[in-house]
Amino acid sequence: MSGNLTHKDRNRRFVRQICFCALVLLASCVLCPADKIILKEGQIITGDILTEKKDHVYIDIGIMVLTVPKDKILEYEYSETLTVDDADIGQIGDSSNNPANAEDNKLYKTADLGRTTIEKCVEAVSEAVVLVSSPGGAGSGFFINEDGYLITNYHVIERETRIEVTVFRKTKNGFERDKFKKVKIEAINPFVDLALLRIEELEGRKVKFVHLGDTDRIKTGEQVFAIGNPLGLERTVTNGLISTKNRAFQGLLYIQTNADINPGNSGGPLFNLSGEVIGVTNMGYVFYGGLGFAIPVNYVKHFIENRDAFTYDKDNPNTGYRYIQPDRRRNKTMPKSLKGGG
Repeated sequence: MSGNLTHKDRNRRFVRQICFCALVLLASCVLCPADKIILKEGQIITGDILTEKKDHVYIDIGIMVLTVPKDKILEYEYSETLTVDDADIGQIGDSSNNPANAEDNKLYKTADLGRTTIEKCVEAVSEAVVLVSSPGGAGSGFFINEDGYLITNYHVIERETRIEVTVFRKTKNGFERDKFKKVKIEAINPFVDLALLRIEELEGRKVKFVHLGDTDRIKTGEQVFAIGNPLGLERTVTNGLISTKNRAFQGLLYIQTNADINPGNSGGPLFNLSGEVIGVTNMGYVFYGGLGFAIPVNYVKHFIENRDAFTYDKDNPNTGYRYIQPDRRRNKTMPKSLKGGG
């Protein structure tokens, strides 16, 4: 009877059930690239790893989703279509290593990167995330190409023209700050809270940039992470998962995540485990952890591709220029020239 089974027998039964399911999948799809879990007893499970929890890993093997205890796992790895390792960490965001599917006539780049770990992603993309500051406050942003074009939230630079961008450059001893004060506002769209900026003083230097992902490919429950400068704490990394990919606010859709989003994160990137930007963080509830929101990356692409329609004009009061109000009259008596005469 099952009640008389020893702990070792139950382990063996569990392994046999998993192996049977894995063999069914392999028989129908031998050549399909898949994630891999190697058990301590030598068996291998292939499929699509959906998410990782503290004690379990969830893997979709096609006919069902298996919950595998981590104490049964020797190691696990993601399929390597094009991983961050293959692309050489430190060369991500280098035009010489840019995948062929990125179009030259676009300001942004895309890529088909395989999934890896948060640690490797952060190593690859952290230099592309910047601090955006103005007299009115500070937020975050990220480079979309090597020529100094970057995305942030409109509300980070709203009604400001004196904008400064701080780039965090890796050195042997950590990070060094490069501050740029000649920053041009290329385009803004207050309706979706996006702004396109460009550093004008690079003088031929190239910057690290990130690739943009695809909102249609993200899944609820997928692991994500954000990099930004919340409350002035530079280069802060927070992680979580996608709570829902289509939360509606005022006619627009947002990605909801339980990764912490705080003031100063605004305008920063939300990444998937391929190191691709899938959203721009712009809202969070300070007193309620786990309620963060990001603008889907497909809105960002549309904004960039149609930037001519959103071109910033400093002479148009509707495009964010801050007007300095004149001093009030100190002498409130009526001028003699306006007094009535005989």
